[in-house]
Amino acid sequence: MTVPALEVEGLRHSYGGNRPALEDVGFRVMPGAFTCLLGPNGAGKSTLFALATGLLRPTAGRVRIHGHDMVRAPGKALARLGVVFQQPTLDLDLTVSQNLRYFAALHGVGRQEADRRIETELTRLSLFERRGEKIRALNGGHRRRVEIARALLHRPTLMLLDEPTVGLDIPARRTLIGHVHALCAEDGIAVLWATHLIDEIDPATDHVVVLHRGRVRASGPVAAVNAETGCATVAESFDRLTAGRPAADAEAAA
Repeated sequence: MTVPALEVEGLRHSYGGNRPALEDVGFRVMPGAFTCLLGPNGAGKSTLFALATGLLRPTAGRVRIHGHDMVRAPGKALARLGVVFQQPTLDLDLTVSQNLRYFAALHGVGRQEADRRIETELTRLSLFERRGEKIRALNGGHRRRVEIARALLHRPTLMLLDEPTVGLDIPARRTLIGHVHALCAEDGIAVLWATHLIDEIDPATDHVVVLHRGRVRASGPVAAVNAETGCATVAESFDRLTAGRPAADAEAAA
């Protein structure tokens, strides 16, 4: 039996208000799958990512990464995990290579092996020729690719990306999505891609988890979710599953 790359079970988290940020959230991401965590602003996506990366401790429930519980065995869980957060975290005054070498050193990767991995990942992401440039000189799309390369240096088998295309133009978004899909197809890496943009989902190949007001409304392959809702497209399914959300969120997701 294949162990899920990510298994979320009965997850609940409260910041102390009347309504919990997450309530009884559960889903799986299997190896090699590109899964979109789809939800309007305020759905709980960022809270879920904070729990999945160990930045927050759940009020109840579990997060397992390749069978390793994030609370009970965080070291083993995090060793399998690569993360690209919504807010950029690169040092603008260091070069691409310097940023990546620093991260590799934090994971105990020696200089020679780090340089080999850096060349591999930057070549894969069409950035090797810019390895000597400072991050400040790169555009937003290229900076995101550097962050993906950085997240791959310790050889994770699960990638979490939180709204990674925020601020990018349409061509840069498409290029980034294509690179990440290739990681799934070529290396068998599992991906959880948080977004509120319907057009970032490939209905032919992707899985989707629809999160709304802290609860999972549907999960599975796009075709299965559409069949469950009786809709022809994922956009129609999303509208039906999140009916009643604020108009501003509906416009942003359209």
